[in-house]
Amino acid sequence: MKIICFGDSLTRGVTFMKGRVRIVKDNYPALLQKFFNVNKTEETETIIINKGVYNDNSQLLVERLNKDVLSEKPNYVLIGIGGNDCNFKWDEVAKHPELSHEPIVPIPEYINNIKNIIAQVKESNIKPILLTLPPLDPVRYYQFIASKYGHTIGHWVSSCGGIEHWHGLYNLQLKNLINQLNIPSIDIRSSFKKTGEITDYISDDGIHLTAIGYKEMSKIIYEELVLLTKPATQQ
Repeated sequence: MKIICFGDSLTRGVTFMKGRVRIVKDNYPALLQKFFNVNKTEETETIIINKGVYNDNSQLLVERLNKDVLSEKPNYVLIGIGGNDCNFKWDEVAKHPELSHEPIVPIPEYINNIKNIIAQVKESNIKPILLTLPPLDPVRYYQFIASKYGHTIGHWVSSCGGIEHWHGLYNLQLKNLINQLNIPSIDIRSSFKKTGEITDYISDDGIHLTAIGYKEMSKIIYEELVLLTKPATQQ
């Protein structure tokens, strides 16, 4: 069985420590591979391929879908995207905090991109599994953005419901799409929140995960994948 992990920096394994972006060796696809290796039998072998790219959004996933997923002919593709779609051009917000600003990929385009990916994946006889957005820490994220672009963005953030508001809206629309299309999914966001205090899971920039966070994410995904990939005769 071949599984491709398709997404952005959370798939790639990016974290933020002491003011610097770092790549975590034990990202969720790497840890997922370890889980499957430990539990493999002579009849089953699972190959996990990491196709996560830093700063990607849903439109960029559409553009590299053929090269990174369809041509690889996997059995399953895990799709985790949205954090960069709902982000903003903060330099423009800082210059004009009194104006309205659109997310980098507005919600209608984001949903259409996900639909496009799902349709092409299914046409290639690949089974898509959507991942919801992990929670963020809005306080740390705001502090991180303000340290780079200045505190003038505070006026704009307070007028539009805040960063968490937009992040939650995209996740809600994604869950609605999952229900509408009846697509298999793994609810990372809810599973993280059920663990209780998530501060240790989120890195200094408020949006990427720590090494501990990636371990928790891989555990959540593995447990759900075992059920989702089980042959129908065994379910």
